[in-house]
Amino acid sequence: MYKEIRLSGTGGQGLILAGLILAEAAGVYDGHEVIQTQSYGPEARGGASRAEVIISDNVIDFPKVTSPDIVLVMSQQACDRYGSQVKQGGIILVDDTNVSSLPTIEGASVVTLPITEIARHDVGRQVVANVVALGALVGVTDIATPKAMEQAILSRVPKGTEELNMKAFNVGLERGREARAKHETP
Repeated sequence: MYKEIRLSGTGGQGLILAGLILAEAAGVYDGHEVIQTQSYGPEARGGASRAEVIISDNVIDFPKVTSPDIVLVMSQQACDRYGSQVKQGGIILVDDTNVSSLPTIEGASVVTLPITEIARHDVGRQVVANVVALGALVGVTDIATPKAMEQAILSRVPKGTEELNMKAFNVGLERGREARAKHETP
């Protein structure tokens, strides 16, 4: 296995934390080789933000995502900037709460879910949209095991928010699995 993942959105959406959780799950708990990098605009909140994770069964020679297999976009700005960069045969997961205009993406699967809306209404707190997104990402792609993700979430989220974040992950996981089943059905 060799997968390049880009999580993108706006500063303040928690994508750096999401990248750290995904990397820890895949590396520490699932036992893969992992590299995680991050970037955000000088504005921090409101500026562009992205976290990148490379997951491999072998040594990773180059630490940058060059042709992502999976792209998560959680804002229109992120979609405009990174949405079309997914490679042929890749998957783009779109938070259609915040993204209304998709680029033309030939040869890639586009899965849309109202991630922020799910966090707000199904979980009760918009602040956990990043963890809902991680659940959806795992549900759609199987990029990490749910057990590994749970362990990483519990080790990374602020104390006192564990129950809320586990609910967010599980709701996202279920919605991601539902979207995948719809997408696979001819």
